[in-house]
Amino acid sequence: MTDVVDSDELLRRIQRARACAVREARRWRDRRDAPGPAGPDAAREAAVRVMAYEAVLRVLDEILTPGRHAEPE
Repeated sequence: MTDVVDSDELLRRIQRARACAVREARRWRDRRDAPGPAGPDAAREAAVRVMAYEAVLRVLDEILTPGRHAEPE
């Protein structure tokens, strides 16, 4: 990535990444919670992906609004 971007463009890119992570977390959460013959391996994979997207969301939230998302005690 050799493009030079200003802070507004960087903020827009981070916000788009956050929106994408929200959609993906929701999609995998629905897949995890859906009844059906998916099996335990599919449910486990979906649960892991939900946790991964939630971690990404926490990081992006901290970038967008520093300090607002304090660690739970």
